[in-house]
Amino acid sequence: MRISQLAERSGVPATTLRFYDTVGLLPADRSPAGYRLYGEDAVRQLAFIGAAKRLGLPLEELSELLDVWESGACAQVKAVLRPRVAAQIADAEAHAAELAAFTATLDRALAHLDALPDRPGRCDPECGFPAPAAPASLPADISPSPGRRAPGTTTERWRTAPVACSLSGDGLRERTARWRQLVDGALRERIDDGTRLTVPAERAADIAALATAEQQCCPFFDFRLHLDGSVLHLEVRASGEGAALLTELFGPAA
Repeated sequence: MRISQLAERSGVPATTLRFYDTVGLLPADRSPAGYRLYGEDAVRQLAFIGAAKRLGLPLEELSELLDVWESGACAQVKAVLRPRVAAQIADAEAHAAELAAFTATLDRALAHLDALPDRPGRCDPECGFPAPAAPASLPADISPSPGRRAPGTTTERWRTAPVACSLSGDGLRERTARWRQLVDGALRERIDDGTRLTVPAERAADIAALATAEQQCCPFFDFRLHLDGSVLHLEVRASGEGAALLTELFGPAA
């Protein structure tokens, strides 16, 4: 099959197939004219890759998992997959606990606002939002994710920057279109406070330049770039209200 035929049969965009070829996840043969060619197994392999991505398994592990799935016995595949899925469950439960604590904070804030009298006078210290809950509001057996600082102790600029963008109109549309072009076909993974996108390394210079420009107009975004051989890992974070804008600009994480 040519790449366009595989894309039609599998539902995976050709840009993603080219990326999989580049990083060695799903290598293609080449015709004498240089066109990518795939066998029938590619459809089945892509179904497995898609299932693994839906479980949030990282790109670095997919090639190994695919090899085991292709050649290993059922018991071997189970032995390799089970601890990885269990780790994803633990991570999801930690995120759920954090989300539950955040929801409880919002409920308290709403109850506080509902209880305030509708006074015509100027607002005093009792108005507005209640004091934030103590860190102990998280379940005792759940600790912050590795690499994260406890709320209130960070000095990183993006965490406290106002969620506002100085771009508007044509400038905003142009910036959005440029980002979508550069992250087209990226593999996306959820990380704390954001998403991790993996793209071909040759896009690194353009992405670095665009991220620098983005910081000038939207300082509530945090960008971290990691070159790893033939790929670039781009981590984008935003806190609070900026999370929705992050998803709108860079797409939802797996």
